[in-house]
Amino acid sequence: MHDLPHDHEHDEHAFDDEEEHPLWKLDTITLTSVGIDVGTATSQIIFSQLVLRRLGRELSSRFVVTERDTLYLSPVHLTPYSAGRERVDDQALGRLVDAAYEEAGLSPRDIDTGAIILTGEAIRRDNARAIADLFASQRGNFVCATAGHNFEALLAAHGSGAVAHSAEKQCRVLNVDIGGGTTKLAVAERGRVLSTAAFHVGGRLLATDGAGAITVLEPGGQSLARQVGFEWQVGSRVTKAEMERLANHMAQAVLSLARDEKPKSEFERLWLTPPISGLKNYDAVIFSGGVSEYVYGKESKSFGDLGAPLGHALQHHSNNGALPWPLAPARERIRATVMGAAQHTVQVSGNTIHRTDESLLPQKNLQVLRPEVDLSGAIVSATIAEALQKHFHAFDLVEGQAEVALVFRWNGPPTATRIAAFCRGLIEGLPETLKNGRPIYLVFDHDLAGLVGTILRDDFAIDNALLCLDGVTLSDFDFIDLGKTLEPSGTVPVTIKSLVFHL
Repeated sequence: MHDLPHDHEHDEHAFDDEEEHPLWKLDTITLTSVGIDVGTATSQIIFSQLVLRRLGRELSSRFVVTERDTLYLSPVHLTPYSAGRERVDDQALGRLVDAAYEEAGLSPRDIDTGAIILTGEAIRRDNARAIADLFASQRGNFVCATAGHNFEALLAAHGSGAVAHSAEKQCRVLNVDIGGGTTKLAVAERGRVLSTAAFHVGGRLLATDGAGAITVLEPGGQSLARQVGFEWQVGSRVTKAEMERLANHMAQAVLSLARDEKPKSEFERLWLTPPISGLKNYDAVIFSGGVSEYVYGKESKSFGDLGAPLGHALQHHSNNGALPWPLAPARERIRATVMGAAQHTVQVSGNTIHRTDESLLPQKNLQVLRPEVDLSGAIVSATIAEALQKHFHAFDLVEGQAEVALVFRWNGPPTATRIAAFCRGLIEGLPETLKNGRPIYLVFDHDLAGLVGTILRDDFAIDNALLCLDGVTLSDFDFIDLGKTLEPSGTVPVTIKSLVFHL
């Protein structure tokens, strides 16, 4: 019995499984991704399956990650060093990664995309960048980045869930990420990171063997030991009580610098970046990094370094009210790192592309910077310039040395006066780029590339190589590959690889 008032045919090809529907396949991509995190103390590998769905109806719409499934999570390994700890042991690291592939039942051919991130003291080693490039070339289509202090703080705040927590609760959160060599602070408010900083306190600045003899002593660890009266060298024997005394001193440093105490304390010399200031009123604090396993009571084993006593000291001080803000749980602690990179391709309209040099295409692994600027009202050139400089600093990039894609969301009418003010801000914000003759890559979400490119060349006499694209939505933590121009459409294929964090 049919309820419909008219005759109709049954669909013999009805799809019981949504994933079998051809339209679902058009709008959905499934990728296998790998994330490799190489830090001061530990390294780890994670394989994930990522499901991406198209954000809008247009075929050029951006795909976003909607599902993340962990396929394999490696043990947390001690980062291997060689040559007196001056170099990361690339062969040993390669063996760890190869073993992870084997245990996961995967091969590099199975990997669609991924990310390798070097952080902390690991980036100070002689061969850090070479290792990142080696993995990128040999193990698939990778994003490779050496994260300085501010960029690492950003990664940690996203990976720990602090940014998501601040968005969900509409509050201000302080993320304290304590790794092997450094502590990174990040202030997140309503889903945005407002400020980052780092100082020289970490759980593996000093390590001992089973007999209590020092086997690892980083310069920062030696300096902290001297502050409490210990003149230690590699080979010196230390007691458990002495390690705990040093760890308690380090915990006091973490709390003092996180609280931004006035007057300034003896710990001011530990800052590796300008400190966070004027942002004291936090609704919650979240700890991440290896030491946080002890702060939250999730780990009890000691690895012969300062991680356990430092974490226990922070836990003790927190329980006794030394931390003036509520302690919120971290979604990820030691694994507060990227899961890999999601990759997808969009087509950029060729109608308004501006390109001055054929050599600008193709390009691989351009890091995206999206400065926080409001282009909906009056455009102030000085504000544009300041936002550019701040964003380079936030990602530990040197303006004039790093080639990046600068991304802007345009609002308001594209009048000549407004565009000229915007272009003047670009020029004021990129003095070293202009001076050094480096190429300039600009990306807009609206059809503006041709106008901006023309005004920069004709009105401001910019003679740097210039590529302006539009019609693409990009964000911080994206990296892009630009292909050759497609004819006859005149479009440029843009492969977007976004760093992906844990849920």
